[in-house]
Amino acid sequence: MQTVVDLTRCQGYAQCVFLAPEVFQLHGEEGLLYVTAVPDDQVERVRQAAAACPVQAILLGEEVSARAR
Repeated sequence: MQTVVDLTRCQGYAQCVFLAPEVFQLHGEEGLLYVTAVPDDQVERVRQAAAACPVQAILLGEEVSARAR
C-alpha cells in the first residue's frame, strides 16, 4: 500500500507516530518523516493512523493515485 501525507495540512499532532511508529516519525518538533511504501505488516496500523489524524492529512492506496491525477 502507498501512503502520502499532505504536509501543508499536517499540524504535527503526531497521532500517526503513536499508532504506527515504524512508518511515521517526528523530525524535530514539527517535521514529519514517513515511509511511502507501507510494509504489509504495518497496513492496519497505518489505516488506524489515517483514521485518527485530526486533519485527515494521510492519504492511502487509491486516494494517493486519485490525488496524483
